[in-house]
Amino acid sequence: MARHTVVTMPGDGIGKVVLPESLRVLNAVGFEADYVHADIGWDCWIEEGNALPDRTVEMLARHRLGLFGAITSKPKAKADAELKPELRGKGLSYFSPIVGMRQKFGLDVCVRPCRSFAGNPLNFIRKKPGGGFEEPSVDAVIFRQNTEGMYAGVEWTNPSAGVRDALASHPKFKPFRDVPGPDLAVSARIVTRSGCFRIAKAAFEHARKHGYRSVTVCEKPNVLRETSGMMEEEAKKVQKLFPEIPLWSVNIDAQMMWLTKNPEEYGVVVATNLFGDIISDAFAGLVGGLGFACSANVGAEVAVFEPTHGSAPKYEKLDPPIVNPIAMILSAAMMLDHVGEGEKAERIRKAIAAVVSEGKVRTYDMLRLPGGPDVFKHGAATTARMTDAILERL
Repeated sequence: MARHTVVTMPGDGIGKVVLPESLRVLNAVGFEADYVHADIGWDCWIEEGNALPDRTVEMLARHRLGLFGAITSKPKAKADAELKPELRGKGLSYFSPIVGMRQKFGLDVCVRPCRSFAGNPLNFIRKKPGGGFEEPSVDAVIFRQNTEGMYAGVEWTNPSAGVRDALASHPKFKPFRDVPGPDLAVSARIVTRSGCFRIAKAAFEHARKHGYRSVTVCEKPNVLRETSGMMEEEAKKVQKLFPEIPLWSVNIDAQMMWLTKNPEEYGVVVATNLFGDIISDAFAGLVGGLGFACSANVGAEVAVFEPTHGSAPKYEKLDPPIVNPIAMILSAAMMLDHVGEGEKAERIRKAIAAVVSEGKVRTYDMLRLPGGPDVFKHGAATTARMTDAILERL
């Protein structure tokens, strides 16, 4: 296989802790690559007024492959207050760098597998009708449209006269016409046919390749008739290209109920940006939480792989670190799949499965402990010890 260059972006908080652990596993499994560090995140915002510096964008454009840890985001007022003094009052506005990467590089296909590992004490269980409990095997893969919808960033507080006039042309805006500008905030949910078609096609292709028996489009077309309606329409068009795979349509609110009743019934799920974000976190909660939640952001040329957890800055400085590195390691395995190193990726997943099943090494979240420096006296493993156990299995 060709040698790759991977742009490593630890970012903020525990991103700086877990990303190096994934590199240990990649090296151990024999992935031949060069790693180049790139700056991203909150420190860049404070010092430069830009959480996604141009130099990092240029590195991603050149190497087209990235591993990303986590970033810290704060509300506008707090973000502005933390800028260094000479940058304040210059009209700078914080924007999430991961959202920025998705939009700059057209990383419109987000893939979030949510698979349970046997023996994980955090797995979903339910009561059996005749008594006792059962633990269904959950294997869902969420395909989230990554660049449109509510995350497109088209928003206003105190919208201009032109925006208000445009809104006023819609009869449903009538109750809001007299709301004072400073008291009015508007977000646009933007959906395109091409974006819907591409994410739906990616979902069906994955289902066919990996033998999933259905694809579920998870939207709200009975209320969001135009935007969710378009997603559902395009999913139906795509389904005709994959006649052996049925398409189910479930409203997002109903889906949230059904996934806690029979999550094993769902395989591949496709949704617009916000709903995909919600449903993937909900499914992740059934298979161990965010410590097991990995993801891929894939475009035509660039791909970035990341755990879906946040930066959890309160845990960054703990020595030794306590956080679970598995989500980051699984994200690295997804990167291997992407570059055609599927055998190495499967070895990593099998090693993780063996460690989880054995149950001798568990991080604090797997023991349901509150995070803090005293978790080790209750039997929790350090971040490095979990990685060591995975390496031993490899």
